[in-house]
Amino acid sequence: MKPAEKSMPELPVELQNAPEPTWWSLLRDDVHCVLKRDPAARNLVEVWTIYPGVHAIALHRLAHALWRRGWRYLPRWISFFARWLTQVDIHPGARIGKRFFIDHGAGVVIGETAEIGNDVTLYHGVTLGGTTWRIGKRHPTLGNQVVVGAGAKILGPIVVGDRARIAANSVVIDAVPADATVVGIPGRVVAPRRSTTHGFDLDHHLIPDPVGKAIACLLDRVAQLERAQAQPLLFATSDMACGACDDPCAEPGFTQSFRQPSTME
Repeated sequence: MKPAEKSMPELPVELQNAPEPTWWSLLRDDVHCVLKRDPAARNLVEVWTIYPGVHAIALHRLAHALWRRGWRYLPRWISFFARWLTQVDIHPGARIGKRFFIDHGAGVVIGETAEIGNDVTLYHGVTLGGTTWRIGKRHPTLGNQVVVGAGAKILGPIVVGDRARIAANSVVIDAVPADATVVGIPGRVVAPRRSTTHGFDLDHHLIPDPVGKAIACLLDRVAQLERAQAQPLLFATSDMACGACDDPCAEPGFTQSFRQPSTME
């Protein structure tokens, strides 16, 4: 049935004029991108048959096509069935680009007004959620080639720039610039993107730890003050602040991220 309901905002002009890809072509790209990003995927038979992320996005693309044509109950039922089958909850109103990959799938939630660009990778437990009950744009927008680590939460109508990386279990409530790496609760930009030869930077173990780094700097400072207290004041100068620390906090934005409180619109 098609109950009267407010329709979603129209797509941008450049997207309206572009030829719309078919459901099959989108799904085929989704399947082939799994082979490129998941070393555990050995062949297309595995991807087609036992990857819940592929099943979830295939059903979502069908539900979204119906949603755009004004249907409401049937797309929601397809979304409900997909969640029961795959443990991935994608609202049929969410807009998802090409070559979308959900690794493992379990626990992923994508809200109604979320928008996802091309070549995006999500790991299990990711939430693209809202922060308000008001009708309208209330979920995040992810740019192209964004990687979101396991358990990360991106909340509110914020924009995550192209090629950004969100570390596992981070909670992001502020906009993220392109090519940035975000860590922590709340999420802070801690480093620019590293160059990689693999196209997608999946080295999550190399993401900086700003909290651990701050604690290490504080411990070093305390040790310097204790040594200065044991010496005549003549030798205690401001140059001893960092001592012999071999980690000068060189990442852009590291110091500012701890001085400026987080804000959320």
